[in-house]
Amino acid sequence: MRAFTRINGLACPLDRANVDTDAIIPKQFLKSIKRTGFGPNLFDEWRYLDHGEPGMDNSRRPLNPDFVLNQPRYQGVEILLARENFGCGSSREHAPWALQDHGFRAVIAPSFADIFFNNCYKNGVLPIVLPADVVERLFAECEATEGYRLTVDLAEQQVILPDGSTFGFDITEHRKHCLLNGLDEIGLTLEHSDAIRAFETRMRQERPWLFA
Repeated sequence: MRAFTRINGLACPLDRANVDTDAIIPKQFLKSIKRTGFGPNLFDEWRYLDHGEPGMDNSRRPLNPDFVLNQPRYQGVEILLARENFGCGSSREHAPWALQDHGFRAVIAPSFADIFFNNCYKNGVLPIVLPADVVERLFAECEATEGYRLTVDLAEQQVILPDGSTFGFDITEHRKHCLLNGLDEIGLTLEHSDAIRAFETRMRQERPWLFA
């Protein structure tokens, strides 16, 4: 998993509340478990004017010019600004996979659906909860300023605005450690690989019939 330390990234406002995971990545694209390749179908039903299916050449599909991600000023974004209850709906890990594959490193919102919130941490996307009035300020500044960039400092647990204003956010020490070091659940397990190998060696000696 890619480590997250400090980024200074272009921000993009998605001005919709209760965005569910089927909107983030529609159900027809859930056939793969490779974790990559979902970026072109992120927000597929809002992003394109036709109906998307797996295997389509997205470069030939008609784009919705009114959708925020299709606007030239938001190309190369890394930080998504969202409204309350972002990521509600079904518990598909494909949602953070699609966000990450598109290039998003962090999502800032007043609130998130619990399962989506947890899935983000497991896949290297940082979900940041800030008060609604702060998020409203970020939306207003982002929409008014082309090239609006935010700095997210995970070590200091701060979001830093262009004028130097800072807003702190909460994160557990365990999740912070995992993101800073690029550790998913498999990576965490492999940190104990020596102990695991020692255990397996001992079991082969003590209970050889288990390995017959």
